[in-house]
Amino acid sequence: MGFQIGFKDIVDIFLVAVLLYQMFKLLKRSGAVNIFIGIIAFIICWFLVTYVFKMELLGGIFDRIVNVGAFAFIVLFQDEIRRFFSKIGSKRRWNSLNSIKRFFGNSTEEKEITDYNLVQIVLACRSLSKSSTGGLIILTRSNDLNFYSQTGETINAAINSRLIENIFFKNSPLHDGALIMSTQRLKAAACILPVSRNQSIPKRMGLRHRAAVGITEQSDAIAIVISEETGHISWAINGNLTVNVKPEQLEHFLSEEFTK
Repeated sequence: MGFQIGFKDIVDIFLVAVLLYQMFKLLKRSGAVNIFIGIIAFIICWFLVTYVFKMELLGGIFDRIVNVGAFAFIVLFQDEIRRFFSKIGSKRRWNSLNSIKRFFGNSTEEKEITDYNLVQIVLACRSLSKSSTGGLIILTRSNDLNFYSQTGETINAAINSRLIENIFFKNSPLHDGALIMSTQRLKAAACILPVSRNQSIPKRMGLRHRAAVGITEQSDAIAIVISEETGHISWAINGNLTVNVKPEQLEHFLSEEFTK
């Protein structure tokens, strides 16, 4: 009986290829791609030794390693695995439910409040940029980021541009860290965020920019950075950093993201 391959096998191979490619992209951004390539090389060697050349002694050793490989995989890639499942859970996939909610809710009033708060954020960023005052603002979406909010000081205040400026004032005890907010409230200041290990981030970028990329890699939040050195405004979303934007561009970007 010759080797046969059916439609289901083709679909199976295609799905595995897509999964491996997505894992490669995720690990490449985090700098762990060399470990991933090493694991793939080991699996190929294990398959050749065990099933092709049928080396019993070496194959037995490899089999023992593969048996505990799942635990080793979790230890090596715990950050990436957490990020992967966080992305699955935080993707805004429930657009139909959101549309029903907006239909039955007072969407006009909610939109006016959101627009007002976004304007306050942009005004604060404009002022911080003019004075070259460093700042890191995190806007939550599906993820509430309570874990990171607890690392700072709780504020729970209405969004106001002057208040945001005072938080990041250089002599303020809350200026060193991230300000986490929703589109409705300022939640906490001086928060500690995870720093991205993405090797493609330019070396000139400081910890604020790396923290902005880091939090957007692990959640669906939007991060806004004001550089203390240059006063330039940048934003990060989905692990991608856009640098040196104008306040008008920031306002347009935020309006698009929060009115989807």
